[in-house]
Amino acid sequence: MTDTPQTDDGAGAAEGAQSPSFALQRIYVKDISFESPRAPEIFRNNWKPRINLDLNTRSQRLEDDVYEVVLTLSIEAGAEGEQTGFIVELQQAGVFHISGLDESQLQHTLASYCPNLLFPYARETVDTLVLKGSFPPLMLAPVNFDALYAEAMQRQQEGGDVAH
Repeated sequence: MTDTPQTDDGAGAAEGAQSPSFALQRIYVKDISFESPRAPEIFRNNWKPRINLDLNTRSQRLEDDVYEVVLTLSIEAGAEGEQTGFIVELQQAGVFHISGLDESQLQHTLASYCPNLLFPYARETVDTLVLKGSFPPLMLAPVNFDALYAEAMQRQQEGGDVAH
């Protein structure tokens, strides 16, 4: 009888050491910029902007099991046929404690799950900046980082196959 509980306890401890762990430690703005090169002239026009959004992510290991993920948004908005109304550049970052994942799971977490957590903060910051610039909020649509990651992995595999 005593052998069974000892075996279970040992297995439980081993599983606990290997089980995945994820914790958000901090979210912050790393870099931010707002420019309105045509203000105040742009305000005389009926504002129906065309929006150009560029989105990127990057990550780096800070120490064992601690990673910084940076979500970069570059947005340019302008009225049809006119010059730029405003430009917003934002680096929304987070520090995450992640352990117990294999390399592919870790890469997926850093490139998809973490940016999904950061995006609502970035969207709110962008809208605040745009409002303070006297423009209507952009209300950016949610981004499917899982699909973006899958596309990037597909391109990488296709590129790898061509190289072989």
